[in-house]
Amino acid sequence: MTDLPKQLNLGCGRDRRAGCLNVDARSEVAPDLLWDLDQRPYPLPRNHFERIWALDVIEHLASVRGFLEEAHELLAPGGTIEITTPHYSCANSFTDPTHRHHLGYFSMDYFTAGHRWNFYTAARFEIVERIMVFYQGPVDRLVSRLANRRPELYEKRLAWIFPAWFLIFKLRAVKEAA
Repeated sequence: MTDLPKQLNLGCGRDRRAGCLNVDARSEVAPDLLWDLDQRPYPLPRNHFERIWALDVIEHLASVRGFLEEAHELLAPGGTIEITTPHYSCANSFTDPTHRHHLGYFSMDYFTAGHRWNFYTAARFEIVERIMVFYQGPVDRLVSRLANRRPELYEKRLAWIFPAWFLIFKLRAVKEAA
């Protein structure tokens, strides 16, 4: 398996990425690897991948923690994962009956060294970037600036008035060199 690409696209759906190993549970999308992401361990080498994409995937899985633990195992030290998911205030977060999880700006903090509730898992990440994305109307642009500067205020007081669209998380695996 050493000739595998160093990039992995988990839950690729129809968005196959060139230069990646594209993984999905649906044969109809012709993934490079047919695999249900709820089944662990994944049949992939540990500490191998430099980059993982999980775009609009994590909200569908049985366990956010289990998925991130598996991704952490697959990533090389310092490797990154990019996750997109609807913000919990987005109507689509609750409209799609296949969504199991509704995440917010601070959901990935539980996987960082400094978080008070990080004892639920040993998988550690550094948050490289996180962004709340809004629709592109004039009010949305203003709210986006406020929300990304003051996410606590936004999620506590404004999320249900001015809903966000989705979140982007870029996380770096924190681990010893293999």
